[in-house]
Amino acid sequence: MIFAMFRRSGNDQVIERLHGDIVAAVRQPAFYADYLVDDTFEGRFEVLALFATLLVRRLALLPSPAPEVAQELTDRIFSELDAAMREMGVGDLAVPKRIKKFAAAFLGRRKAYDQALSAGSPEGLAAALGRNVYGLEGEEGPLKAARMARYALAAEAALALAPLETFAAGSAPFPKAEAIE
Repeated sequence: MIFAMFRRSGNDQVIERLHGDIVAAVRQPAFYADYLVDDTFEGRFEVLALFATLLVRRLALLPSPAPEVAQELTDRIFSELDAAMREMGVGDLAVPKRIKKFAAAFLGRRKAYDQALSAGSPEGLAAALGRNVYGLEGEEGPLKAARMARYALAAEAALALAPLETFAAGSAPFPKAEAIE
């Protein structure tokens, strides 16, 4: 009975590939050079939160097992964040506290981005991205985040066109960062 807790999910290969797609998208240099996201652990977390939100949001709308894959993907993201912090030398006692902080931040961002996307509000999305990614309030935030908002909308549109089979056997169709003016 206890060994059931350690069984690998049948979705492991899909989760691994989708996680790799998110990581590859987050590592696009244009986000840090052209979009002016801070090239720090926190800045990369912000981009990761956006990509994860977009992909998890799409998976949640597809038939089973996609919603289950969305949850497993979220779990994998946090497992990898835990490992990354340990590799960076964060102490064993501090890692759970930092993961808890990142989880709360992720859920808040996911809610804000989801609300803006569901409302069809590019302005609301730019405001949320300005606050979270760039740390700016007021009119300056949405202005600086306008390109990132256009990217998120393009990524959402590309993901919306992808059927379940794309996620099961292919790659997540994230656009190249350079393609968005």
